[in-house]
Amino acid sequence: MSAFVVHLMRHGAPVTPGLMLGHSDAPITPAGIAACVAQAGALSFQAIVSSDLQRAAVAADAIGARRGIAGTRDARWRELDFGVWDGLAPDVVDRAAIGAFWDDPDANPPPGGERWSALVARVGAALEALPARDTLIVTHGGAIRAAMAHLFGFGQRQIWAFDLPYAAVATLRVWPGSPPGLAASAQIVGLST
Repeated sequence: MSAFVVHLMRHGAPVTPGLMLGHSDAPITPAGIAACVAQAGALSFQAIVSSDLQRAAVAADAIGARRGIAGTRDARWRELDFGVWDGLAPDVVDRAAIGAFWDDPDANPPPGGERWSALVARVGAALEALPARDTLIVTHGGAIRAAMAHLFGFGQRQIWAFDLPYAAVATLRVWPGSPPGLAASAQIVGLST
């Protein structure tokens, strides 16, 4: 099967930046929507998929309206579930607990939250379900990192080396059926402000 392109776009700035929003359905700012629309201007795609959370879905809808493409929602593209930390600023969470989480998010998930491996598995399933056509996915920073971990086989420490500011785009060329680590080539495109 031939390769196709997947553009993974992080949603624009939410109304409450700096929080661990996870599954919280925080709204996006008008400037955040505009940044996503501007970033999508130079991209080529035939389909749009987004997380079902409004900070991603509203941006995807705005992009789709410009392109005449109806987007679809897929909850598998949601951010990591931060459990009881959802909606909190990192500096109000117990330092030892959050430090352990950042060191090893699989062994130390947030209380009531999701393990890193579960995020990688659900995003991997969403990737595997994509039709082989160029697609824009408007999602979250954790989901983008999970997609790269699934496709490239990156470890937890490697994946945090990528800077993914709001409205950033990671463009991946995907070869369906390839084993992890050989499945994609990537180019990261940042947003100029």
